[in-house]
Amino acid sequence: MKQILKYSLIFLLCMPVYNLVAQEEPLLHIRGSVRESDTYEPISKVNIEINGGAYTITDWQGHFTIKARKGDELIVRHKDFETVYYTITNAERITIEVEPVVSKNKNSKFRRDVKHFNSLIDSVAVYKKKDIAKSIKFAGEALTHSNSVSQNAETYQILAEVYMHWKQYDLAVNNYRISLQNIETNESKLGLAKAYELNKNYQESIETYNAINKNELGNYQLVMLYEGLGDTNFSIKNYDLSLSSYQKGLTVAKDHLISPKVVDLNSKIAQTYNASGKAEEAEEYFDRSMNFAEKQTKKRALEEKGAVADFQNENRNYDKEIELRKQIVEDVEAVEKDSLIDNKSALTSQKQNYKIGNAYALQKDYDNAIPYLEKSIEEADDKEDLIVKKDATKKLSDVYVDEGNYQKALETFTAYTKVVDELYVKREQELSQADRLRRNISEQQNRINSLESDRALNESLVESRNKNQQIVIYALIAGMLLLTVMAFVMYKYIKQQRFANNLLALKSLRSQMNPHFIFNALNSVNSFIASNDERTANKYLSDFSHLMRSVLENSEEDFIPLKKEIELLDLYTKLEHFRFKDKFDYNITVDDAVNVSEYQIPPMLLQPYIENAVWHGLRYKTEKGHLCISIDKKSNNEIAISVSDDGIGRERSKAIKTEHQKKQNSKGMGNIKKRVAILNEMYKDKVDVFIDDYQNDDDVGTKVVVTLKKD
Repeated sequence: MKQILKYSLIFLLCMPVYNLVAQEEPLLHIRGSVRESDTYEPISKVNIEINGGAYTITDWQGHFTIKARKGDELIVRHKDFETVYYTITNAERITIEVEPVVSKNKNSKFRRDVKHFNSLIDSVAVYKKKDIAKSIKFAGEALTHSNSVSQNAETYQILAEVYMHWKQYDLAVNNYRISLQNIETNESKLGLAKAYELNKNYQESIETYNAINKNELGNYQLVMLYEGLGDTNFSIKNYDLSLSSYQKGLTVAKDHLISPKVVDLNSKIAQTYNASGKAEEAEEYFDRSMNFAEKQTKKRALEEKGAVADFQNENRNYDKEIELRKQIVEDVEAVEKDSLIDNKSALTSQKQNYKIGNAYALQKDYDNAIPYLEKSIEEADDKEDLIVKKDATKKLSDVYVDEGNYQKALETFTAYTKVVDELYVKREQELSQADRLRRNISEQQNRINSLESDRALNESLVESRNKNQQIVIYALIAGMLLLTVMAFVMYKYIKQQRFANNLLALKSLRSQMNPHFIFNALNSVNSFIASNDERTANKYLSDFSHLMRSVLENSEEDFIPLKKEIELLDLYTKLEHFRFKDKFDYNITVDDAVNVSEYQIPPMLLQPYIENAVWHGLRYKTEKGHLCISIDKKSNNEIAISVSDDGIGRERSKAIKTEHQKKQNSKGMGNIKKRVAILNEMYKDKVDVFIDDYQNDDDVGTKVVVTLKKD
């Protein structure tokens, strides 16, 4: 007795759990977006969670998709706003507006446009399953308010979903393709592949599925892809590939606990095995699908029982079929209290009673067949289901014939003809309504197509205009580059010409310098000969010839080593001292810090200054003078070469010049100035010359300082 009480208590405790599982709500496909309340801008990477269940984040447009049940709590978390809790009431699109931490200054018109666009998209979703015409109308209005390709893509995608629901698969294909032309999303790719399958474009469906990058899909989307591939291959009776795809999808669904798809895929694997003639394997998978369905909602469990009952019917297992259908009839009333089951559903009691009666009739059990068929007719009449009423009446007439009750058969057949007439009238009305609906849909879709054509034309015109602008810009850039190149070439040419002209001028000045020096030197030789001093003249001429050979060797050079120039200056000064030894003494000093091998100097640059010091300063001095030539370090890259004398100075020298001398221009000094100017232009201020007069007792001397830069 105690054992009985114990097990009874356990059974009673388990009952609520079973009822809870059996009555669990179906999973809904929830779509939504998260936006700022003041700017209406989308917020990306927001954490979306179902309490104790699924999890996802919003994309860059603020959109998210998640599976949830009616009554579940949606938790919206982000670091920039307070956590939001939202209770799921239906499968309609939801928009969650949040207060941001920092308000942003955005254009109010833009905010209004975005908000209005989203309200139109929400309206499309609301009427998606209720009124196709209104859905299309709102989609058209949304396109006119669209401001971006992402909004265009969203509009065409949801419009394609509307057409999918109303079985307008060709229009769904068209709109999915336009959506993908704007922005490619995996959701639209999967939708297009399914639309291709339902529109019987099987190869296009398979190609679209295979072209999707599986690594970019979420787990649920990956299951949808494998299921879609399986469905398409099943439609073309490629059962091996169909089974392979279903099995892959089932593996993903099991690994990630996607329970509804576990039921669906087990059922589809069973149907594929059955279609390929493997009834035992089919029955095994149907058993699995039944077991999994029992853990879902009651409606889902009944749907799976109906699929298994159809399987038993095909395999002539009528007893099992009848048993399953009786269970469906018993439980369908409870389901109808929570869910709307219309006449299109396979679970209606009139359809199940008809199929039970048909199964009994196939077993020739007419006594059981007749009551179920009559009940089916009665229920179909109450629910105005003329199709089931027609089929059940015809079947009842056939049963009466097989039973031999011809009177009843005739009466039933007469009733059948009346139902056929009623159905014919109703079908004509439905066809007329469908025709009007098709025309309305066609007009609406044509308007949307014209919007798309206008948009494409505008984009083409903008693209063409931009292309023309680009051509003009590129042409201007090319012209500017060409002008720049030409200017650079001209600049280089002018610079080369100027350099060549400077070289020519230097050569000309050097050619003027040498004759001037030679002329002065020969005058000295002549003076020695005139005074009958042949020995002195010969010695002077020998030193002079040595000097002239060195001068002529360097006459073609712009610069020579400083060391060589010092040697020439020493030789020249020696010759001048030889002539005027009673007038001055001289010394040449080089600072030890100066490395003369590191410096270059124009040839014969210093000689005119030494000549001026001797001829115009020292030789007129009453007492013996002094000439000093020194080379000192000025900086790391510069040296100073000074030529100083204590002669009579430039002012007194001018005063005692003869009239003939005054008429003669100073060729040497003018020549030097020109050479220095040209050299500095060519070699960036390499040489600097400074001349100074200074007072020393009664005589005024002259000092010339030449600054020379290192190469």
